[in-house]
Amino acid sequence: MMFKKILKKITPLFLLYQWKKYNRKKEQRRLRKLKDDIVDYLAHIPPQDRTGEQQATLDYFKNHPFSVFPYPFTENYNADDIVVHTDNEKKMHYVLRDNKRLYFRNDWDESSVKVAYHMLLIEQDAASPHRYETDEFHVCEGDIVVDAGVAEGNFALSVIEKVKKLYLFEVDPAWIAALEATFAPWKEKVVIVNKYVSDHDEGDCITLDTFFGNEEIDFIKADIEGAEPLLVAGAQRLLSARRPLKIAICTYHRQHDAETLHQMLQEKGFRTAFSNGYMVFPYGKYLTPPYLRRVLIRATKFYECSFA
Repeated sequence: MMFKKILKKITPLFLLYQWKKYNRKKEQRRLRKLKDDIVDYLAHIPPQDRTGEQQATLDYFKNHPFSVFPYPFTENYNADDIVVHTDNEKKMHYVLRDNKRLYFRNDWDESSVKVAYHMLLIEQDAASPHRYETDEFHVCEGDIVVDAGVAEGNFALSVIEKVKKLYLFEVDPAWIAALEATFAPWKEKVVIVNKYVSDHDEGDCITLDTFFGNEEIDFIKADIEGAEPLLVAGAQRLLSARRPLKIAICTYHRQHDAETLHQMLQEKGFRTAFSNGYMVFPYGKYLTPPYLRRVLIRATKFYECSFA
């Protein structure tokens, strides 16, 4: 990391620009090829055997460039429309989310913030399969909430005003200062934990059972880059307790996570439902047919909540 910073400082700007341009074009070529592979795969499935979702994805990719979410709602957002502000005192950029400041890491420029927030807007659109909450499934007033894999804290900020306590688990040190800035107005009810949530306690890893001991929680949101099964394995006491609990957990990072997590949660007595729609996750090491992955499980146990 230090070497990269030094290299960036001593490299002429025009060379850095050319390098970024080259990498951007390389990535665009990769995604175009991936889209072509998906179209070819789906087109070779006999029409009578294609699911409605496969047909919709095929139709979308025939007329649009590659998209992680192959749905028309993604076209409602434009990164250039995003207004990025600068906090000169903290030396960080931020955007306004419902009139609340959402800060980003201090090594990101304005362009990086626009790209990242643009994706956040898309993934939390009401029609997105990545949206954590719905009208029927959401954080309730006074809940104790765990956000595992919090990154910039977009989800956490959306629920901060109604929670009783919020635990933010984020191992990347580059995000900690941004999270402290974002949640400073509510610091009395926010705990930032600079650790991985896993199935064992060692070094940077901790289990939810260990961290919370005999304490109880009401809502878990987990988006931890494919380590979601480890989170579940390390939360046996919490998940086995005979009390209300909701879980919104991502299932798209690895090929078989959807089936694995669905089974793990049902074995603990949860009612589970996948979000509507699919995702093409282009960053995994092994992206193979059928390409389309389930994105999110919303799980409930012994839960009754007023949705008014």
